[in-house]
Amino acid sequence: MAAYLIFTREKTLDRAELEVYWKKIRATFEGYPIKVLAAYGKQEVLEGTPVEGVVIAEFPSIEIAKAWYNSPAYQEAAQHRLKGAVYNGVIVEGVMPA
Repeated sequence: MAAYLIFTREKTLDRAELEVYWKKIRATFEGYPIKVLAAYGKQEVLEGTPVEGVVIAEFPSIEIAKAWYNSPAYQEAAQHRLKGAVYNGVIVEGVMPA
């Protein structure tokens, strides 16, 4: 069943660190079936606190999403994301087709 990884950027701390992360992120996709559905596009907050940006990526399963997230390549890149901004991240499983 498909799974969706959602990151929201709450607050930028260091733009230079984020730029390093953005340069490294694509290489972490190699070998993983990732489909980026949204990345920092126009947004409108309907409820809750506004965020600086949203990324939504689709994976074939939660297990594959977690394997990518925990991979050495992504974890190395993520160190720059963590220095660069405050993010929230969640993986949510999709629904079975009717």
